[in-house]
Amino acid sequence: MTDVCVADALAKAELLVNVSDSPRVDVELLLCEVLDKPRSWLFTWPDKALNSEQQAAFDQLLARRLQGEPVAHLLGYRDFWTLRLKVSTDTLIPRPDTECLVEQALSLLPNQPARVADLGTGTGAIALALASERPAWQLQATDFHPGAVALARTNAELNQLNNVEVLQGSWCEPLSGRYDMLVSNPPYINPEDPHLQQGDVRFEPLTALIAEEEGMADIRQIAEQATRHLCNGGWLLFEHGYDQGDAVRQCLTRLGYAEVETVRDLGGNERVTQGRWQEK
Repeated sequence: MTDVCVADALAKAELLVNVSDSPRVDVELLLCEVLDKPRSWLFTWPDKALNSEQQAAFDQLLARRLQGEPVAHLLGYRDFWTLRLKVSTDTLIPRPDTECLVEQALSLLPNQPARVADLGTGTGAIALALASERPAWQLQATDFHPGAVALARTNAELNQLNNVEVLQGSWCEPLSGRYDMLVSNPPYINPEDPHLQQGDVRFEPLTALIAEEEGMADIRQIAEQATRHLCNGGWLLFEHGYDQGDAVRQCLTRLGYAEVETVRDLGGNERVTQGRWQEK
């Protein structure tokens, strides 16, 4: 096996240009995993040679990435907010866009005692990010799938967040009492969307991605259920598709939510819609 140095390995990013939107970052992350070094080390020691075991491990990971496997699945984790979260094929991989939902939720309630629930928590990303920023909040996270529940509980333990309880059940079903805020990143992709055959989503559970009624079925169900679980003046927030802002606003308005508005993500796309429940 020909000796390969760090710079040579990084140059293989060009192989991923048709597979990934961030080929250089992908290769850096895979190489850091193999070498057990931070990314800064790669730029400090570009001439360091990989031994034969490291070369073989890197080439294996690169080959799997070339087949489309998500980097998060190859590494077994994804960094989200300030947390490192274990991932699995049972759940969606946390996306940077979802941090917009976290930011908006934090802006609406101060760090004082509050009851907050995250519906369809997956890895636990949203609930755990909120818990890390608001230690006075008591959070509950729900998910229908046992694998996701187990994963979210593991992530809570790994990040030493004790103000989160993970419950198994569909959306609001496991909740009791009233909440100051409900948040959710539910399935919202139209089953006919051609993007389902592209990129990382091919390796993620369809049940966490698609919803009937052009992607709106779960959002409508949650919005209706939430009316029975929110305090008077409590907030409901959804992450949704870039083209669904108007449909989500109409849904919340029809159900009687007030102060309905949509927040854009860093890319300028409508990403999070919120409404405030007012008792009749």
